Amino acid sequence: MPAPQRTVVGVRATARITATARGGTTTLPVLDGDGPFELRRLRSHGSEARVCVVGAMSAPLGGDRLSIEATAQQGAVLHITSAAATLALRGPTSEHATYDVHLTVGEHAQLHWLPKPLICAGGSDLRQTWTVDLAPTARLVLREEQILGRTGESPGHVATRLTVRRGGRTLLCQQAEYGPGAPGWDGPAVLAGHRAAGQLLIVDPVFEETPLEVQLFGGAPEEGQAVLTPLAGPAALVTAVAPDGLHLRRLLDTAQATSRRPVPGGYERVRVP
Repeated sequence: MPAPQRTVVGVRATARITATARGGTTTLPVLDGDGPFELRRLRSHGSEARVCVVGAMSAPLGGDRLSIEATAQQGAVLHITSAAATLALRGPTSEHATYDVHLTVGEHAQLHWLPKPLICAGGSDLRQTWTVDLAPTARLVLREEQILGRTGESPGHVATRLTVRRGGRTLLCQQAEYGPGAPGWDGPAVLAGHRAAGQLLIVDPVFEETPLEVQLFGGAPEEGQAVLTPLAGPAALVTAVAPDGLHLRRLLDTAQATSRRPVPGGYERVRVP
């Protein structure tokens, strides 16, 4: 007899956002929320369209299969944030949850993906992926922050993978795994006892001619540290670890404030609200 198929309990949901350049501004012809994702238009800034992801229910829980697809078409400028931190919880099943983000940025378009942190509560098990496809002239600012456990709580388990392609070629592909069951995750070679990790990725064609230099941020190791590293392409990656979310955000904000790209007559700060 064939083995019985396993039924996974959980929510299936995919939210979609499309931004289009039209008449010197950016419009949102597709703003389609689903499941726990409610999508709200925010007041635009210049030519930039802004979208806030609002959680309509607790998610992700064990067994959930969630995804967001966002596209900034040619010439569009899109900024995506979230109303609150995302809280991963155990849920009604021992099955892991998935949360996939797919970003597509067209020629001369810009996309800022800047949500609030992800908190992995004790007992949670999450697999999260970011897949980014960039045109050669596209610009991207992507930030992700992970907090392992709430205050006084043991951490949950999270495995992440970030893949960025530019013009069809891989610019960055990396993965990380933290929490119970991940080998060495709390040792000196990984988090060294910290409970917050994050990164800030900036992709800008101007870095091909004027790349950023390696910089270290932070003081004493116990208060967290970050490093800015230019990539083998028009990009820079800031990686940070810290004892908590507050120290992590300060490190990333400090690193961002030093990230400038040249413009005629001077330098422009890469804005990360």
